[in-house]
Amino acid sequence: MPFTDRTVITIRSGKGGDGCVSFRREKYVANGGPDGGDGGKGGDVIFKVDKGMNTLSDYRYKAKFKAGNGENGAKRRMHGKNGADLILKVPEGTIIKDAKTDKVIVDMSGDNMEALVLKGGRGGNGNQHYATSTMQAPKYAKPGQDGVEAEIKLELKSIADVGLVGFPNAGKSTLISMVTNAKPEIADYPFTTLHPFLGVVDFKDGGDGFVIADIPGIIEGASEGVGLGHEFLRHIERCRVLIHMVDTAGTEGRDPVEDIYAINKELASYNVDLSKKPQIIAANKMDAVQVEEGEENPLDRIKEEFSPKGIEIFPISAATGEGLKELLNAVRELLSKLPKDSVFFDSEYDPMEHVAEELPYTVSYDEKEDMYCVEGPRIEKMLGYTNLDSEKGFMFFQKFMKDIGALDKLKEAGIEEGDTVKIYGFQFNYYE
Repeated sequence: MPFTDRTVITIRSGKGGDGCVSFRREKYVANGGPDGGDGGKGGDVIFKVDKGMNTLSDYRYKAKFKAGNGENGAKRRMHGKNGADLILKVPEGTIIKDAKTDKVIVDMSGDNMEALVLKGGRGGNGNQHYATSTMQAPKYAKPGQDGVEAEIKLELKSIADVGLVGFPNAGKSTLISMVTNAKPEIADYPFTTLHPFLGVVDFKDGGDGFVIADIPGIIEGASEGVGLGHEFLRHIERCRVLIHMVDTAGTEGRDPVEDIYAINKELASYNVDLSKKPQIIAANKMDAVQVEEGEENPLDRIKEEFSPKGIEIFPISAATGEGLKELLNAVRELLSKLPKDSVFFDSEYDPMEHVAEELPYTVSYDEKEDMYCVEGPRIEKMLGYTNLDSEKGFMFFQKFMKDIGALDKLKEAGIEEGDTVKIYGFQFNYYE
């Protein structure tokens, strides 16, 4: 199955079922009252973390996903069945963004193992709710609220403590195959690793192990989209420590010191915070280092350049296992001094707060009833997705009223503390 770490899909919550217009029809009952049932609620769109997944390939060939609609109400006060929720499974570390603004909706990592992204439309009331002393046979029922549609971007940012970076053929895949159970493809040509490999480093002494990610080879210009490295730089963002692998022997004719600077430049160009992460340099391919008489040892050059910057350097040979124990112990010690929490991306955007942003609404004062009225399609639509009986729902609607400027308009209309605000079938006392 092809590796996919980002994709754009369209999701839609279910429409609420319509309320029913019906009247009791029983033997010996000439004029039965209204008995139309309510429509069922539309299905929600919910994302869940599946720890068995490590790719977004399930969303590679299908772009639209829809929750179930609520059933219409029926006679004899029969409530329509709620629409089925749409459960979309994603790997841990997936970030859900609004495709238009690129703002984060939710980061599916840490404690966020499940997230409700779109609410289904509320079912419409049957005509049983509209009977009054003057209207005993209402022929009106409320239609269900429409579902909500959103175009979202899914981005997978791997959950790993340690990121392994370096030029292609620096030996990253060989290292990860030696110290973990991961089995990356290994060959002597650029871009052998076509997607990040995660492996777990365990210690025989029973101490804390760590997760290491083999990031595909980064080359100069990667931050600008050159090569494959740009495709996977995002996977380094959550790492707490970077192991910077370098071909000390220069087997491909490159200078190891220049290589280290070039990779760090690409990290900083993509995201300046990446270049500030704690680094350990793994000076690889020591078994292939040959120093002619009168030449400077390349390991000494690396130490002279980077030791004064506070970066530890470990000479290793991933192929023979030389120096790996010392390297891994140093990484473990460094991790123990750092906060355990990986990078978490805070929510910036709630698609439910934008479902009615293009619709109008009005704020007015009713002298006869001595109350302020807020109404219009924008308000009515949002009410369809909000449960005002719950504290969370009430706070959500209160925030919505503030964000759209309705509270400011009420103040302009002269509202004072304790005054009554009527919003369709609901009445509230106004307090700041």
